[in-house]
Amino acid sequence: MIAELGHYALVVALIVALIQAVIPMIGAQKGWSDWMNVAASASIIQFLLVSIAFGALTYAFVVSDFSVRLVALNSHSAKPMLYKVSGVWGNHEGSMLLWNLILALFGAMVALSGRNLPPVLKARVLSIQAMISVAFLGFLLFTSNPFLRLPLDQVPIDGNGLNPMLQDPGLAFHPPFLYLGYVGLSMAFSFAIAALIEGRVDAAWARWVRPWTLAAWIFLTIGIALGSWWAYYELGWGGWWFWDPVENASFMPWLSATALLHSAIVVEKRDTLKAWTVLLAIVAFSFSLIGTFIVRSGVITSVHAFANDPARGVFILAILGITIGGGLTLYTFRASQLRSNSVFSMVSRESGLVLNNLLLAVAAAVVFVGTIWPLVSEFVMGEKVSVGAPFFEQAFTPFMVALIMVLPIGAMMPWKRARLGRTMRPLWGVLALSVALGALVWSLQTGGRMLAPVGITLATWIVLGALADLGSRAKLFKASAGETLRRLTNLPRAEWGKMLGHLGLGLTVFGISAVTAWQVEDIRTAQFNQPYDVGGYQVELMDVTRHEGPNYSALTGRAVVSRGDEVMTLFPEKRVYTAKQMPTTEAAIDMGLTRDVYVVLGDQQDNGGWAVRTYIKPFADWIWIGALVMALGGVISLTDRRYRVAAASKKRAPVNATPAE
Repeated sequence: MIAELGHYALVVALIVALIQAVIPMIGAQKGWSDWMNVAASASIIQFLLVSIAFGALTYAFVVSDFSVRLVALNSHSAKPMLYKVSGVWGNHEGSMLLWNLILALFGAMVALSGRNLPPVLKARVLSIQAMISVAFLGFLLFTSNPFLRLPLDQVPIDGNGLNPMLQDPGLAFHPPFLYLGYVGLSMAFSFAIAALIEGRVDAAWARWVRPWTLAAWIFLTIGIALGSWWAYYELGWGGWWFWDPVENASFMPWLSATALLHSAIVVEKRDTLKAWTVLLAIVAFSFSLIGTFIVRSGVITSVHAFANDPARGVFILAILGITIGGGLTLYTFRASQLRSNSVFSMVSRESGLVLNNLLLAVAAAVVFVGTIWPLVSEFVMGEKVSVGAPFFEQAFTPFMVALIMVLPIGAMMPWKRARLGRTMRPLWGVLALSVALGALVWSLQTGGRMLAPVGITLATWIVLGALADLGSRAKLFKASAGETLRRLTNLPRAEWGKMLGHLGLGLTVFGISAVTAWQVEDIRTAQFNQPYDVGGYQVELMDVTRHEGPNYSALTGRAVVSRGDEVMTLFPEKRVYTAKQMPTTEAAIDMGLTRDVYVVLGDQQDNGGWAVRTYIKPFADWIWIGALVMALGGVISLTDRRYRVAAASKKRAPVNATPAE
């Protein structure tokens, strides 16, 4: 009966979402406060109902109720408990239930925390959020019901098991974080559409929308980093990014959300770029929906995509078309009302942020075109084409290089009007040191790629530029130590968060440049007790033994890797999972701040040796350290009292309930 309870809870949640979508919107239009108040109560009730459904499905997985079709297909009684729980969202139906849970969660959070939101705006925001819920609850119930039962004579003793590649801690936590980011952008979309209906965007609106966008950006950053880290150590190919369509599906909304965060600052501080900011909010969530279509339509094949029947893809395509089409149509008719009288010089922080936005928007467009072009080519011209890493690296990288070059300069410019020479004064030393460090790296490497010196120059520029910005605000070396300390302690948390965000980007750029330019790869057939050299390390395969895991059997190699006094023993594995009889590769990695030693065991060869791949990856971990520093910067910014939704200090003057003419 638990599964049936979950199903009924979803049905009632759909009814509540319909009420929430219609009644408050009418109330906002007519100025009826009682009808507007329905929005908050319905949001909370909807979240509780979807939580009951999610709890019911989780219970079915935990107790291995194989009479539930989804559990039978995606779980096994021998699975560790962590993967029984993560199996809830390790499939199409369960992951869509998680999507609906997070969608309802954000609505409930606005209902509970938005005490200072004007009632009309709050009602419209929650009503639009409910419309999105109606679409996805309908999709779940009509095409992807997670609570379907198997006939009694078809209930297995043990289930089919979860995809072995998903039985990993990184993939247990990666989807929830990613979904919190994807779905979190729905709040920015709802605020944007509500603003278009009202015909009004101002500094208060920017303060209300920015925390939700920032929270989504933080979760997206962590989710993308977890996915990259998982691909690095779990798939055994030695890479951290492949420009896979599913990877791009999360990267496009991240780029758009990054642009939106910076654009919202201009709205808040200078009351300009209002129409552009609203458009970015629509585009950012649209990319989330496009990513959902790519992953779930079955039009692409990926190790972490859900290839399903085309009917589901058509349903999602309809949701995508209505949401994006409706949002952009409303924008077309209403954007002209979002005028601003604010002016600024061509050399100003506003201009710097506009350039920042344009570069991020074009970069996102490049990723979108490269991702969607194979589908368009096959559908329109009947030709199968492949767009791989070379295209993205050549087309995407120049815009990121330009962005990094202008970022420290734009961050230090004053609002409205600036002088480039004056802005550059504290940055000349940073620029000289960055170029000198890049030149030093270039002179030390023998025949290496220019990627390393250029990347290290850019990374140093952005890291030291962020620190120089902080020092300038604190009047470092220009005031007494006490005055500098006082200024640092009184800086808003958003400034500290900005510094960490830019610093983290620099660390990631450094890691990408170093590992791409300097990594060493060796592929060979290794014989026992016959050492070989890789990148200054001596590697020796000692033996390969068989052992049994909780739900798999494994061949485990023992490799001794040494350099001077540094000796490490690594144990790469080849596993075969009992339920699916699917082989996987488990790389053995000795991680360090300056290098990773990465060993992969392949198949046994005819001559008795074993295929072994060995990589030496300099500074690889800095990629994910930088991502975590970026996320930490976002968290610190989110705690700034100016951006706490529940304590927003700037209130609007009352407006009519009807849309502006």
